[in-house]
Amino acid sequence: MSMLHGIAASSGIVLAKAYRLIEPDLSFEKRQVEDTEKEIERFQRALAISKDELEAIREKAKVDLGEDKAAIFEAHLLVLSDPELISPIEEKVKTEQVNAEQALKETADMFITMFEQMDNDYMKERAADIRDVTKRVLAHLLGVQMVNPSMISEEVIIVAEDLTPSDTAQLNREFVKGFITDIGGRTSHSAIMARSMEIPAVVGTKTVTEEVQDGDFLIVDGLKGEVHINPTDEKIAFYKEEQIRYEEQKAEWAKLVNEKTVTADGEHVELAANIGTPDDLTGVKNNGGEAVGLYRTEFLYMGRDQLPTEEEQFEAYKAVLEGMDGKAVVVRTLDIGGDKELPYLDLPNEMNPFLGFRAIRLCLEEQDIFRVQLRALLRASVYGNLKIMFPMIATLAEFRRAKAILEQEKELLVSAGTAVSDDIEVGIMVEIPSTAVLADQFAKEVDFFSIGTNDLIQYTMAADRMNEQVSYLYQPYNPAILRLVKMVIDASHREGKWTGMCGEMAGDELAIPLLLGLGLDEFSMSATSILQARSQIRGLSKQDMVELAEKALEMGTAEEVVAEVKRVTEAK
Repeated sequence: MSMLHGIAASSGIVLAKAYRLIEPDLSFEKRQVEDTEKEIERFQRALAISKDELEAIREKAKVDLGEDKAAIFEAHLLVLSDPELISPIEEKVKTEQVNAEQALKETADMFITMFEQMDNDYMKERAADIRDVTKRVLAHLLGVQMVNPSMISEEVIIVAEDLTPSDTAQLNREFVKGFITDIGGRTSHSAIMARSMEIPAVVGTKTVTEEVQDGDFLIVDGLKGEVHINPTDEKIAFYKEEQIRYEEQKAEWAKLVNEKTVTADGEHVELAANIGTPDDLTGVKNNGGEAVGLYRTEFLYMGRDQLPTEEEQFEAYKAVLEGMDGKAVVVRTLDIGGDKELPYLDLPNEMNPFLGFRAIRLCLEEQDIFRVQLRALLRASVYGNLKIMFPMIATLAEFRRAKAILEQEKELLVSAGTAVSDDIEVGIMVEIPSTAVLADQFAKEVDFFSIGTNDLIQYTMAADRMNEQVSYLYQPYNPAILRLVKMVIDASHREGKWTGMCGEMAGDELAIPLLLGLGLDEFSMSATSILQARSQIRGLSKQDMVELAEKALEMGTAEEVVAEVKRVTEAK
């Protein structure tokens, strides 16, 4: 028996046999070809088969995982249709008279290296996309059978270096009970997919593929981030009991689905969900979401080759507003740039896109795009309780410009006889430290704040949260972050406004007591985290958490804060 430690990426406990999802041998030799036209035809056949497979995987992903998760395969199909990738491969075959395998590998490697060297997480993800799709084409050129996870027909735990999007989309949830990877973190694709599939996962173990063989018996503890390999009978018995306890705990949480979120001393806060598409509403309702705290509208724009029309957007917004039956829906306007790009928009290449031309900055410049979205939102507003939120606001002038455009579009619609709600709150994301510092001035003009901690933390700490070398600086519990959060909440309350949070921190078990004590009004998180958070909050006294937060604000390090949170909450 041995044990590995990794990152607890998706909660739960599972016991099953290992299934190693290891790639086939795709090695080949470079060779010269005389009939280059015939070689290009061979390449085109492999390309066509790969496209057909990806289209089938995309359709399966839509059904099993939802539109937003299936969008990754739209991107993969775009890669295989991109002349900037395909043309150089065919040209290399023609001019250098090399086999298609060699031309494919050399061209793909060039793009992968180029993207991986960029200081931009979105571009690094594009490198992974190119690697994934070109590997599929190479397998067809070589006549090698790709690993097919959809053929798994017994209960297993997947073991892999990492899981590609096409791997995860083919996983049969009836048989795949969990997975473990060598690489990845909580925000990696495989971790996000595990949470959406609601199966336990441990990622970032570094060596699981070296230490586990097919058929080994495994225990995945997705609560602690532990993997037990060929455990003793005693360990198996212990974890079967733990598994039962966890399932009983989930059943207890499920009883709270229709309950309000109230602290032990009677204070109410709102638990909302982050969504990407109307399809996500099922999860919101099944998990007792009291609102939608963040509707990421960029998914409407991604995975396609042109901008969505006003009518397409209107239908999506209307579906969400109607689906929430009068409960609040906070819609974030287009947040493209940084780690999210659109292939059909000719955006500039930037040295540091996270600090560049993105989100509201792009919308204020590209007003045709912005106004179409605002019109669609305004038209949909009569179908529910709409709140509009502008992302990446850095100055009051930006907010005033964005709101003025919104008011202009509202006047045009009303004058044309189109019904528009008179009760739309307009707020901003607080993700830039300067905005948090100036929150007292913003609070006079906005209707609400929603704190985006993912960016606020990395901007405050000057540390890219996706860079493993500085990941120790991504500190949600750092007193500097807590002080900024407190400034924003206090500023909103002085003006009779409210503050929510839609970053990862809002659903963090250690952060929730602190945020409660700091006075946060709305916690928006993954729908699957809501019931656990509600149960936790019901066991906390608001007054006790206020005292905890006051102590934390006076501490010097994140480690001191974590220790104090654990001391106070574990004593309850």
